Amino acid sequence: MMACNNTPLETYDSLLLNMSSLSPASRSVVLSTPFRILLALVMMLMIAIGFLGNAIVCLIVYQKPAMRSAINLLLATLAFSDIMLSLCCMPFTAVTMITVNWHFGAYFCRFSAMLYWFFVLEGVAILLIISVDRFLIIVQRQDKLNPRRAKMMIAASWALSFCISFPSLVGWTFVEVPTRAPQCVLGYTEFLADRAYAVILVVTVFFVPFIIMLYSYLCILNTVRRNAIRVHNHTESLGLSRESKLGLMGLPRSYPLNVDMSFKTRAFSTILILFIGFSFCWLPHTIYSLMSVFSRKFYYSSSFYITSTYVLWLSYLKSVFNPVIYCWRIKKFREACVELLPKTFKILPKVPGRTTRRIQPSTIYVCSEHQSAV
Repeated sequence: MMACNNTPLETYDSLLLNMSSLSPASRSVVLSTPFRILLALVMMLMIAIGFLGNAIVCLIVYQKPAMRSAINLLLATLAFSDIMLSLCCMPFTAVTMITVNWHFGAYFCRFSAMLYWFFVLEGVAILLIISVDRFLIIVQRQDKLNPRRAKMMIAASWALSFCISFPSLVGWTFVEVPTRAPQCVLGYTEFLADRAYAVILVVTVFFVPFIIMLYSYLCILNTVRRNAIRVHNHTESLGLSRESKLGLMGLPRSYPLNVDMSFKTRAFSTILILFIGFSFCWLPHTIYSLMSVFSRKFYYSSSFYITSTYVLWLSYLKSVFNPVIYCWRIKKFREACVELLPKTFKILPKVPGRTTRRIQPSTIYVCSEHQSAV
């Protein structure tokens, strides 16, 4: 076992004695060699996809001034944090997964743990900012996030993420790489200070953002439902046919319904998919981290390595998940990706450019007696 913090050595001696006193059956069981190699190869593929996909997102926002809106700046920051996570953490995990040994030293153990939490915290902070922005636009009808404010919030999120993750580098918690985990992880400890920091870290990474985002999206869904009912009732009162309801843009000018159904539905559903992906990838890791710190039985169990491998692999999947969602759900990103491809790979004809949307997002969701939106 490799101790990687500044807790007194007597503590680690006692932990080593406790470990040695465990029965042979309770010692760590690793995955078979072929399966470890397969997981490592899949992780290398994830590194390539995560790097290239997120790099394209950043390049699109950098090269195209029209794409530098507040929401796109946030998405580019999220992509950059995923790039750094893919480059600074995943390769070392892949090597350790194959060899079942940490070859990079005790100090780099702490440093890699700090980088892992740092980039994860930044990505979560960006998702939180986006969800609150969608809440203000759709529920409160307030569009206050401009590119300048977005840049200020991005800078603040980087600073806050660093402040929360930095203590793991200087040894404020028990961080180690045992032979039972393919990466530097939070280890079992009985010190209240170490446990308190681990709880703060896990709560900041998952529980607080999850609760805020869940509340925001529930309010948004409720608003969408009420607005859909208003649009339905309004069209019914006008005696419109089924074809007219599907083509709201053909309504007479005396009844101006301020509706952009495609924009609203896809914009909100895209952010909702990112939230679901975040929850799916990080809920197991959150439970795993808390159990590692508080449950001696779980931490020293023979299945800890296998559990660690699956949970860490799932947490890294999020960095690959996001760019795929961008290209799937956001047409402008998809068109820009096609433009970046070499001419030899461009099979489909170039998609004609779209006119710039000259509308404030908050006006799309205004609902009144004669003006409704979905």
